[in-house]
Amino acid sequence: MPSIISPQWQDKASGFFSSSGVKLKEARESAGTFVGEVTKDTKSNVAEVAGRVGTMVKSRWALLQQPSTKHAVQDRLISAAATTGSFLRRSISGTKDKVAVGKTKVEEVAKKTAQKSKTILTDIERWQKKLLHSPVFGVPIEVTVQRQDSSRPVPQILVKCADYLIVSGLNSPYLFKSDGDKKVIRQLVSLYNLDSNSSIPEGTNPIDVAALAKCYLASLPEPLTTFELYDEIKASLSNIYSMRNILKKLPSVNYMTLEFVTALLLRVSQKSLLNKMDTRTLAMEMAPVVMWQDGQRPDFYKQYWNQVSKSPSKKGLDEPAGSYGAWDLLADDDEAIDASSPIPLDDGAPVDFGAIEVVQLLIEHHNAIFTDANETVWR
Repeated sequence: MPSIISPQWQDKASGFFSSSGVKLKEARESAGTFVGEVTKDTKSNVAEVAGRVGTMVKSRWALLQQPSTKHAVQDRLISAAATTGSFLRRSISGTKDKVAVGKTKVEEVAKKTAQKSKTILTDIERWQKKLLHSPVFGVPIEVTVQRQDSSRPVPQILVKCADYLIVSGLNSPYLFKSDGDKKVIRQLVSLYNLDSNSSIPEGTNPIDVAALAKCYLASLPEPLTTFELYDEIKASLSNIYSMRNILKKLPSVNYMTLEFVTALLLRVSQKSLLNKMDTRTLAMEMAPVVMWQDGQRPDFYKQYWNQVSKSPSKKGLDEPAGSYGAWDLLADDDEAIDASSPIPLDDGAPVDFGAIEVVQLLIEHHNAIFTDANETVWR
């Protein structure tokens, strides 16, 4: 195949490559010469610097070998050692001082901590005593239940009274109607204001125990049925289903306590042939302390609600207590009255027949109304 490049261009190309090769050879030779010269200069400079450093070291070493210089260096070393020793001694002394100060501070902190712990324990003991000695009469029922150490949402004083009556008092004539011995009741009130977990003293007359339960219910700032539901409860008399639903609106503590009290009254009514207390009679006696309108609390009890016992005594019930508060059910000017005289619950106030009918209904139909409550069972 013939070449497409003309002879003229071939000659020019050959000439270009020939001249380029010559130029590259010259450049390589020139670069080699330059690198060699740089290397020589570098070696020369390094040798010169090394010579200067050697000379300087020799002169310094010779200087150090002179006696005067040796003594000066030794003096400097001794001075440096002395300074270092003094510094170390001061550091050790300072460390000891800091340790002593730290120890003192630790002891002070330990004393303060112990004092705080003692104060906290004292406060806890005071709180426990205050909790133990908190009165129950005249106190909102929910507060009393919160204070007591029990899973049962019913005031312990009512539980103690009920248990005592179930065991030894159901046959007592006119239970919850006769108001018993005022002096004994006064001492029982003082006893429970001193210790809400107290037990009823053995041998106490059941009539006095029933009166104590009535006094507690009458002392509540608000009745078990509450002021808010008073009208609704009375309006539900004709229908057990409606009554059941209305009572569910009560606070849990009120509901469970009302169930408990009416369960006790039902047990009492079942012994009516012996104790002469049927459901109607019980309702007439208990309605004024279970259900009342705002401002209609029985006047007889009002003189005992404003204060609580200040220095109640835990002496036996056959001994007079040393000091009595406003909830002591006897006034000084009333001592001449027979202690067994009845307390007039109505005190001249209009009889609330609606409330009586409600309480009677709750007793007679207790199990049908309180279907979702934990049924109160006594052994």
